[in-house]
Amino acid sequence: MIAELYKATFETIYMIFFSGFLATIFGIPLGVGLYMSSRSKKYNKVYFILDTFVNVFRSIPFIILVLLLIPLTKKVIGTIIGTNAAVFNLTIAAIPFMARLSENSFNNLPGGIVDSAKSMGMTNWQFVTKVLLPETLAEQIANITVLLINLVAYTAIAGAVGAGGLGQLAINYGYYRFQWDAVLYSVIILILISQGIQFLGNRFSNLFRR
Repeated sequence: MIAELYKATFETIYMIFFSGFLATIFGIPLGVGLYMSSRSKKYNKVYFILDTFVNVFRSIPFIILVLLLIPLTKKVIGTIIGTNAAVFNLTIAAIPFMARLSENSFNNLPGGIVDSAKSMGMTNWQFVTKVLLPETLAEQIANITVLLINLVAYTAIAGAVGAGGLGQLAINYGYYRFQWDAVLYSVIILILISQGIQFLGNRFSNLFRR
């Protein structure tokens, strides 16, 4: 049991942080696209497309999204089970979530800062790299923290469809074999992972906010 717990914990941590990294890399630029296109009538259609994409994927429950992605997952990863397949599914689910969190942070940027950037004649690229991202860095760290904690729950759900990790261990030992101690250990480890992420996220967010 201890060996299985170690293995499952490593798989869960791998899925959380790898998919979280990929979701951040792709989600924040998508959030930038949402924010910038929403501020210009010229790009109304672009905003409509991006906004619809984000809303649609965020509306689909994760377990159903996994089923819908089976053909694509098999084509890209080569299999529909295991941690790599789970990372693919988790990333697809997390990108729109991260994009919306980022957009909300950008929308909360004080108007005075935006107006000052405009008055200096900054290009869109300069505005994004020198104002938008640096000024919202603390909020983006908080967003990543929320994202990772959500992924903790998603990895447990993914365990129901053969992803591995603590979710699958709890199902295999608790549901099928009635070894409820395995479920208890899995829950405790998941709570510790979530608490660790929240603690570090708060520390780094406060550090950059200062």
